[in-house]
Amino acid sequence: MEYCSNGAEETEALGEALARTLRPGSVVAFTGDLGAGKTAFVRGLARGLGIGDRVTSPTFTIVNEYEGGRMPLFHFDLYRLGSAEELYDIGWEDYLARGGVCAVEWSEVAAEDLTADVRVDIRRGAHDGQRRIRIEGGEA
Repeated sequence: MEYCSNGAEETEALGEALARTLRPGSVVAFTGDLGAGKTAFVRGLARGLGIGDRVTSPTFTIVNEYEGGRMPLFHFDLYRLGSAEELYDIGWEDYLARGGVCAVEWSEVAAEDLTADVRVDIRRGAHDGQRRIRIEGGEA
C-alpha cells in the first residue's frame, strides 16, 4: 500500500495502525531518505504497542529497547554499521528470540541477512513535510 503523509503526526498514525497488526517476533525493515521520518514512524509503532516511553533515534547506540507495552520494541539503526556481520555482533538473534517487534532503520545495510515481515519505505514528497510511504507485508 502507498500512503501520502503531510506531517509527522500522520506518519506516526500510520505506524500506530501498523503496530496493531504485528505479532511477537515481527521484523519491520525501513528504507528511505535521510531525515524522511523513519523514527517518527517508529514513534507511532511504540504508541500502537502501548509503549509510553519517549522514542529517539538509536543512530549512535545502534539499538534502543522499549518495554511496557503489549510486547517489547527493539529499535535498530544500522546506518553506522559497516556490514551485516556487525548485526550479529550486537546480538540480533537474541533480540529476535525475545518475542518483541524489531524495527530496523537502514535495513539495506543487512538486506541479505534480514528477513522482514513488513517493509516500509519513506521518501520525501512534493513539498516540505510531505512524505510518500510504501508499506509491504502489513496492514496499516
